Amino acid sequence: MIRILIFFLISLILANCSLNENSKIWNKKKKIKVEKNIEIIFDEKIISYKELNSNISLDFSQANIQNKIIDDKNNFGLQNYSGKLKKIKNFKFSKFNNENDTDLTPLFLKDGIVFFDSKGSIIRYNKDQKIIWKKNYYSKFEKKNNPKLSLALLNKKLIVVDNLSNIFLTNLENGDLIWKKKNDYPFNSEIKIIDDRFFVIDLKNTLRCYFIEDGSECWNYETDKALTITNAKNSLFISENIIYFINNLGDLTAIDAFSGALVWQLPTQSSDIINITYNFKNSKLVSEDKSIFFSNNKNEFYSVDLNNGSINWVNDISSSLTPILIKNLIITISDNGYLFMIDKDKGNIIKINDIYKIYKDKDRKKIKPIGFSISQDKIYLSNSDGKLIILELKTGNIQKVEKIARKIMSKPFLYNNHLFMIKNGAIIQYE
Repeated sequence: MIRILIFFLISLILANCSLNENSKIWNKKKKIKVEKNIEIIFDEKIISYKELNSNISLDFSQANIQNKIIDDKNNFGLQNYSGKLKKIKNFKFSKFNNENDTDLTPLFLKDGIVFFDSKGSIIRYNKDQKIIWKKNYYSKFEKKNNPKLSLALLNKKLIVVDNLSNIFLTNLENGDLIWKKKNDYPFNSEIKIIDDRFFVIDLKNTLRCYFIEDGSECWNYETDKALTITNAKNSLFISENIIYFINNLGDLTAIDAFSGALVWQLPTQSSDIINITYNFKNSKLVSEDKSIFFSNNKNEFYSVDLNNGSINWVNDISSSLTPILIKNLIITISDNGYLFMIDKDKGNIIKINDIYKIYKDKDRKKIKPIGFSISQDKIYLSNSDGKLIILELKTGNIQKVEKIARKIMSKPFLYNNHLFMIKNGAIIQYE
């Protein structure tokens, strides 16, 4: 009987103590391994680059200098800027809620700037930072959703599309609304114009053509749908009445700008890209000499024949930044901070410079390049850590690192011998 009673008491104690470490009965913790089923939807292949011919000097003295901020083929090349980097003006606006937005582009005018704020108000500034007019055509509900606008200008008419499916036309002189339409899907691209019509891509991966006069749709061309949405704006350009565009699945497509008929199409990714669209980013399309150039963050830099969509060459370079063509070279910067200069005809890499070697290894992994522009003799690169890195064009060597803000939200823009950058709450102008 006593044995039974002792056994009962011992069992009761053990049951109450269980395996809980708080019971203090057990001196050692027992770790239980849990098997996790993890589905990899974006298997990112990381390529290690090494510097190549980093000390050679290239001659850009005969390269043409242009002073355009808008180019039908997206190649801005060399632009005028003296490089004093002296801050002279702030064009202020209300701050955006999402500071991860980095694909923001003001509309630059000879006498000022047109931009928008966090509530979707369109603001026209004069060159002295004073507001000429400010107009908002959104409901209270739409304002809360922080519209992101794309802007284009033709004959004093301002074309506006946004990420809330709206499309409208305003008068540049006073901001008055001329017409406003609603699309079934939000827009997510640049705007390109030819004659009396303009083109834009929506999140259904559909290229849409509209008449500027009244906003009626001329035609549309739908490509493959994506299940998720990319952060990056899709790109397009026009050449000889053909519009070329790339969707967020990597499909490069050529369409007759007036009939909407398919000319050719080049899918650059397999069907599994549908599952990883949010992570997939293309650069903007750039064209010159019957070739199209673009890259993505999956280690692919393409040169494609403009006429038939055949691939000229492909390089293992991971970059979502817009490349720039100067003379016979393509200049780009990889997502991990390497400057590349590439022969545009053959795809041979001429030189590689490690820009991010100024950072410690643990820090450089956290930093991403936002975008770059090129003056007569310098490359200006904005970064996610709020710094502007200035490189000598002919050598690729770092000349200066300038702290601009806590967070830079745009590439550097060169226009009318000034440099502009967007931080949250202001467009900064430098002389």
